[in-house]
Amino acid sequence: MKDSTLAKFDAVKRNLTGKKVLVAFSGGVDSTVLASIVSEVTSETTLLLISSPTVPDSELIGAKNVAKELGLQLIVKNFDWLNEKSLASNPIDRCFKCKQILSDSWLKTAEDLGLDIVVEGTTTSEAEGYRPGAKALEESGVQSPYLDVGITKDEIRQYARGRGLSVAEKPSGACLATRFPYGTELNHERLHMVEAVEKAVTTIFNVECVRARYHGNLVRIEVGANELPKMFDATKMRVLEQQTRTAGFAYVTLDLKGYRTGAMDEGLDL
Repeated sequence: MKDSTLAKFDAVKRNLTGKKVLVAFSGGVDSTVLASIVSEVTSETTLLLISSPTVPDSELIGAKNVAKELGLQLIVKNFDWLNEKSLASNPIDRCFKCKQILSDSWLKTAEDLGLDIVVEGTTTSEAEGYRPGAKALEESGVQSPYLDVGITKDEIRQYARGRGLSVAEKPSGACLATRFPYGTELNHERLHMVEAVEKAVTTIFNVECVRARYHGNLVRIEVGANELPKMFDATKMRVLEQQTRTAGFAYVTLDLKGYRTGAMDEGLDL
């Protein structure tokens, strides 16, 4: 790892040394590295994981396992996301409103526990494009240590590899709400449909990164561009077609562009 990269992580440590910290935790590489760093230099470290219908079950299980790996206290709070009409209607500012609610929950939990600050793991790589959630964080009082010193996603992965963390190569995740066009009402059934398809694609084709984008009775599959060749297996395609029908879709299509962030924002004036 470059000296300039190490200097950034040292700066994060200096800024947090001696504080009592709540880490907004998901079990992904960003929040896991942040939790690891925080635990080295703070007097008290607590992880807070938010459970909601928009978080895949596999992500919750994985996050709990990573917390055990780190040996840190994990608090899990349930968030009845679908009962928030301002979110379930899936407006274009959904991420902004959601992050406001989450930030309030993080800050309230930290206050109740007598902790000094709340930190979360947004990197400079994620601060580009249409990111309403990032704007909500800026206004909330929640601290983003990576942004403060200019740490990128690649640098996070380098650090994780150096520390031997199990999530070093884990693909980026996103809440299931990002699979739907804005204005599409979200409910348990629809969330389960896309989650089931993503699980099927992962299992059948052995891919690491997959998104099932909801378009009414059609589901559009995105996988990492480097994994697209795995998808062209006629036998496996037939199995997937059957499983997408079981999930509730009439049609399934493969996006030849492959996975990219913000795919549901394409063509919108944002």
